[in-house]
Formats: sequence, C-alpha cells, structure tokens
Amino acid sequence: MTAEPSPAGRDAGRLVVNIAVMLPTIMHSIDITIVAVALPSMQGSFSATQDQIAWVLSAYLVAIALVTPATGWLSARIGRRRLFLFSVFGFTAASVLCGVAGSVTEIVFFRLLQGGFGASLIPLSQAILLDTYPPREHGRALAIWGVGVMAGPILGPTLGGYLTEFHSWRWVFYINLPIGIMALLAILAYIPDSEGRSRRPMDYFGFATLALAVGSLQMMFDRGERLDWFASPEIIVLGLLAGFGFYWFVVHSLTTREPFLDMGLFRDRNFAACLVLGFGTHATLYATVALLPPLLQQVLNYPALEAGFLFIPRALGTIIGMFVVARLSARLDLRWMMLAGLLLAAYGLWEMSRFTVDVGRPLIVWSGLIQGVGLGLVFIPVSATAFSTLPRESRTEAAGIYAVVRSLGASLGISVFITLLTRNAQVNRASLVEQVSPYENGRAIIPH
Repeated sequence: MTAEPSPAGRDAGRLVVNIAVMLPTIMHSIDITIVAVALPSMQGSFSATQDQIAWVLSAYLVAIALVTPATGWLSARIGRRRLFLFSVFGFTAASVLCGVAGSVTEIVFFRLLQGGFGASLIPLSQAILLDTYPPREHGRALAIWGVGVMAGPILGPTLGGYLTEFHSWRWVFYINLPIGIMALLAILAYIPDSEGRSRRPMDYFGFATLALAVGSLQMMFDRGERLDWFASPEIIVLGLLAGFGFYWFVVHSLTTREPFLDMGLFRDRNFAACLVLGFGTHATLYATVALLPPLLQQVLNYPALEAGFLFIPRALGTIIGMFVVARLSARLDLRWMMLAGLLLAAYGLWEMSRFTVDVGRPLIVWSGLIQGVGLGLVFIPVSATAFSTLPRESRTEAAGIYAVVRSLGASLGISVFITLLTRNAQVNRASLVEQVSPYENGRAIIPH
C-alpha cells in the first residue's frame, strides 16, 4: 500500500508545480507590454514608418487570438505536458529570433510565431493549477498564479524602459531566453505526464470560421484608431469578415455533431457570467495601462525609465489584492471580493480623471496603487468562479475561451479609449483655433 503524502509533502509538491507554471506565465504576460516601450527604438533601427512598426504588436496579438481557441483540442489530442513543453520551447526560440531580426518583415514574422507558440501558455498553466489544487483552494492557487498574469503586463513597461535605455531594444526579447530555459527544466521535472486520450476529430470548418472571426476582430480593434475606423475600407472588410465568421461558426456549431468548441460550456451560468465580467473589467482597466505611458512620456516629458517606474505601485497594488484573496478566499464569499475590487478600481479611475498637465507623482502613484488593488481583488474571484462548476475534463478548453474573451476585451477597451482621446484632442484643438485671430486689439498682426 502506498503511503498517503503528508500535508507538508503535498504543499511542497504544489509549490514546485506553481513555480513550473508561473515561469512561462510571467514570460508570456510581460511580453504583451514590454515591447511597446521599445517600439520607437525599433522604428529608428529599421527606418520604418509608424504603420510598419505597429505590426510588431499587431502580429503578436492576432496570432494569440487565432491559436488560443485550439488549446483545448490540442491538449486533449497530444497531452497537456507535451503541448506545454512545445509551446515554451517555441516561444523561447521565437523570442531569440525576434532579437536577431534584421528587418521589419523578419521581426513581424517572428512575432507572429512568438504569439502562436505563446497562445497556449496561459490556458494550460491555469488548467494545470486548477487540477493540482482541490476546489476549496482554487482561490489561493489562482491568486499565486495571477501575480504573474496581472503583474507581468504592468511591470513590462518598467523592464522594457530599463532594457531599452541602458542596453538595446533587442534585449526585450533576449530576456526570455533564461526564463524559457528555466521553465522547460521545471516542466520536465515537476509537471506530470498526461497522454492525449481524446479521439475527437478536428472540426476544421469550425476552427477556420472561429479563427477568421477572432483574428479579424482582433486586427480591427488594433488598427481601427490608426485608420479612422469605418472611414477605412480595411476596417470595413475586417468587420464584415468578423461578423460572417462568428455567424457561420455559431450556425455550424449548433448543427454539427462534434463542434470545434463544446457549446455546452456556455450553458454553465457561472462560466457565462464570468466571461461577461472578465470582458468588461479587462476592457476598462487595461485601457488605462495603455493610455498612461503616452501621457507620461509625450505630455509630461518623463524619461522612459522613470515612466516605467511609475507603474510599479500599480503592480504592487495588484499583488496586495491577490494576497488578500489568497488569505480570505476560503472564508469569504468571492462575490463580496469582486464588489470591493470593482469599487476600488472605480475610485482609482475617478482619481485619474483629476489628471492635468500639472499632475504630480503622488496622484499618479496613488491612483495606480488603488487600481492595482481593485484589479487583484476582481481578477482571481472571477477566474475561480468561472471554473467552479465546470467538469474537470473541460477546464483546458474553457481556459482557452476565457483567455480569448479577456484578450478581446482588453483590445476593445484600448481601441475605444484611444479613439475617444484622439477625437477629444481634435475637438479641443479646433476650439482653440477658433479663438486665434489675426488681429490683436483691433489691429492686424503683420508678420515680419
């Protein structure tokens, strides 16, 4: 008879699993924002236009949107551990190739590969943690995991600013090499092997229509503001493709025997509600992260490194919020934590509404800290509730869907907020121009 592991032994085993899944999670989540700070340096290095260099971000996000929905099927087919190893290796190799790229075309192609390989990292790590811990401890487990998911995008500008200013933009990609190697070794040592057992055939039409819809929608959100939205034929075409893709995907999924996604997942009330809540919170809170760097660097004239440091309080706030969730999730209703987090985030956003061109560091730090705490209190309870009533075998597929919805929410929020900012700036500029007169005190001003 095999001895039952002691509580200390179980905790130690879970800790190393946490470390094994945290490393690729951090690597992937940091990469979402770290590159944004380095884009001006890349543009100068390649002598590229603004539109050309923007594809460095667009290609990565579109690749993630295309591949993430397939995570559940791939995991069931080839095994979760194998897919995890393959994804980490491919992401790390693509990161190195991005660092050595010699042209815009090369780096865009390698970013496409990087996003494709990295698409499965978040859903796989989340599903592994949920299976490692019993349901009553899911809040604590996801709180630890969420530090990497949520703090990564916030710390990305800080790390990117430091590497760009003191080394080179290429180091924002090379930094993934040691992390990737450690992640591969940790997965090999601590993540249990799981053979693919499913023989469910691939629904190629369902995957193609969903990929068309999600990819077109992601690209439309990413490029809409730069192209003046539906004044551009490209955005109109992308919108039509997204609409037709979603329509045919839904119709096909409801009428075929074995659809690409298990449509029964959306009938789970907790999962469906948390999809809506996750979409909304990401649309609102991530937009502020995207708008703050241009304000700090272009309007307030902060150096890239100092602007990056001002994001640290937001990351610390997120960690504080998740620490609270980890301590109280087993004793307090998660819905009260969500409510408290949303109220704190709203208060932080209200504080940001007081920003002017004379805003000081204390208000920037305070508003970021409060928003970070609110985000930490919301993100983990929503994630834990989303999977609380789903069967174990559906978690990887559900995690992929949840990741896509969060990503689309963040992209939509960023696009809408930047569009509003641009249009308000145009309105204010027009109002100021109306006040300018060629006359001063009734006399014409004659240029010398």
